[in-house]
Amino acid sequence: MATNTNSIVLRCENLHRYLGEGEGRVHVLRGVSFEARRGQVTAIVGPSGCGKSTLLYLLGLLDQPNDGSIWISEQLMSNSSDLDRTAARCEHIGFVFQFHFLMQEFSALDNVMMPMRKLGRLDEGQMADRARMLLGEVGLGDKTHRLATQLSGGEQQRVAVARALANQPSIILADEPTGNLDVKNSALVFDLLTKLAKENGQAVVLVTHNPDIAERCDETKPMRDGEFVRK
Repeated sequence: MATNTNSIVLRCENLHRYLGEGEGRVHVLRGVSFEARRGQVTAIVGPSGCGKSTLLYLLGLLDQPNDGSIWISEQLMSNSSDLDRTAARCEHIGFVFQFHFLMQEFSALDNVMMPMRKLGRLDEGQMADRARMLLGEVGLGDKTHRLATQLSGGEQQRVAVARALANQPSIILADEPTGNLDVKNSALVFDLLTKLAKENGQAVVLVTHNPDIAERCDETKPMRDGEFVRK
């Protein structure tokens, strides 16, 4: 994979994050720096409470650091307004969480179309065509009109992968994306996510406790006590 700086789509420098107040205040992240590159899958691993998910939420612009900087496609985002951060999330970032968070009363097709409707770049027909294409790529082309409640857990997580890819984001952030699945579906969801992201030149950053998943990533970054540590 190319290593020039143009392939870096997400980077942060010296991130610090505190949670809580007074005597209960905890220094969750302690000066974390990180880069994510197109076509590369990076796993962040470590014990519970070490700061992995906090870092992912900062990188996804869902929270703000107490100190440090975050750039997305060379645009400084860490001090941006809520409006700008929301727009950047919609355009540049796709999320896959441990729990799929699908809208249960809507079809698989509608769930995948939701991010596209929010971004507003395509007309209704184009959005539907893209959603069908993505659902086909995750093996659900024959279940586009099934309600989320009519899909298995593995199928719902595959819909969540398709939804994360809907707006062709440059970055996919995944927090324990296979943590709620059995071994077979874990492997399937991971394979689909990484295959589609690599084909589209997207950076994938995932938090996982699954050593088998971590070993299959391009890079593994162990974290302990709010810092990256050497393997």
